[in-house]
Amino acid sequence: MKQYLNVVTAYIIMFTLIILVGIFQSWSQALSILNYCLISAVMTIGANIQWGYAGLINFGIMGYTALGGLAVVLVSVAPVPEAWKAGGINMIGSLGVVVAMIVSIRYILKKFQKSKKRSYLIAGIILIGLLLIRLLAGPGIESIEAVEPAKTGFLGGLGMPILFSWIVGAFFAGGLAYVIGKIALGLRADYLAIATLLIAEIVVSIIKHEDWLARGVKNVIGLKRPVPYEIDLQTSPWFINLVEKFNSGKLKVIDTISERQDVLKQLVIDASSVYVKLCMAGLFLTVVIILLIVTQKALYSPWGRKMRAIRDNEEAASAMGKNVVKEHLLIFILGSAVVGLAGAMMVTNDGLFTPGSYRPMRYTFVIWVMVIVGGTGNNFGAILGGFVVWFLWVEAAPIALFLINFFTAHLPETNALKVHLIESAPYFRFLMIGIGVLLIMRYRPQGILPEKIIKQ
Repeated sequence: MKQYLNVVTAYIIMFTLIILVGIFQSWSQALSILNYCLISAVMTIGANIQWGYAGLINFGIMGYTALGGLAVVLVSVAPVPEAWKAGGINMIGSLGVVVAMIVSIRYILKKFQKSKKRSYLIAGIILIGLLLIRLLAGPGIESIEAVEPAKTGFLGGLGMPILFSWIVGAFFAGGLAYVIGKIALGLRADYLAIATLLIAEIVVSIIKHEDWLARGVKNVIGLKRPVPYEIDLQTSPWFINLVEKFNSGKLKVIDTISERQDVLKQLVIDASSVYVKLCMAGLFLTVVIILLIVTQKALYSPWGRKMRAIRDNEEAASAMGKNVVKEHLLIFILGSAVVGLAGAMMVTNDGLFTPGSYRPMRYTFVIWVMVIVGGTGNNFGAILGGFVVWFLWVEAAPIALFLINFFTAHLPETNALKVHLIESAPYFRFLMIGIGVLLIMRYRPQGILPEKIIKQ
């Protein structure tokens, strides 16, 4: 238990800060921060699996996050019958051509030795396949995107439960990681980082521009939720009675019935938002706990020790008979699948899919900062890093505003410097995050909770 004292202390401090946000700002804001901290924690677990366990640099987190979000649309959104009638057959035919191309190329790679003939055959299959896809998909895409583009203009999804899309998002990301890993894992670390970043940009670019798939930059709104809607709670007698019971003391001091009803109505509105976010927090926390248990078991298992050995010295591990490439591919797929799961969770939390928001600064480098700040190779540290960095990201502006008001309290309200600082408070986010990261890196260079090897 003593070895986990730092972990317990760090998490107590973190949750205390979130509770203080609830007390001094609002519980809705505190729960919003908590939910995004939990989603960030899932992303950092995925990144830590790759970097902390195996030393793989993956700058394509953004692409796997986007694939997870795409899975939510393709699984949970109701299908658009008009779009399927207009061009669905064409798109199915195009998919069939892609599958045929993959099967044919794999067959040629297995049956023919490396030669010019094999290269020409593969090139011919690719060329013919692309021409067929162009002939089939071109008219189909135009027909699909012409179906009420303001509302739909895409094929829709399968209309299935949204929680199932989380699993599909993990498989989407894992499938892409398998393809990328087969191609790029043989590259040197810096080239691997560049390759994964560029492939992620390609994935996001495709999602942005292929409107028939998920409306592109027009966005998909009104996605399903695995929890109740606020409007439904606000008209539910059990919820109204529950809010009234919890606020009975506040309501008793109000004399007139009309004022009491108005106050109760506002309390119900506020409570419905808190209740929904609490339900989402429960789901997200469950995922984080399950992943933490599994990753902790894996980390200290023989497999985990093997991965750390490969990370620390690939040549020595290879000399001992370990298949380094195979293990790297496995860890690359697992980490990417977890990031895809997080992407699906994030879109579910937002209730909308916005491909234009998938930017490297938000989904790649911030996640890497979280892992490094929390502690590489330590699952508890990676999760804590997600909490710390996201908390700073959201609360930096309010903290900066408080500090500005505190240090300029002696100045008049019309003072030019004070007005300028207050107007610039939102931009202090980057300054405060930079200072926070620098302090952590200066005094905790291995992260807040550095990796500890427990001998078993």
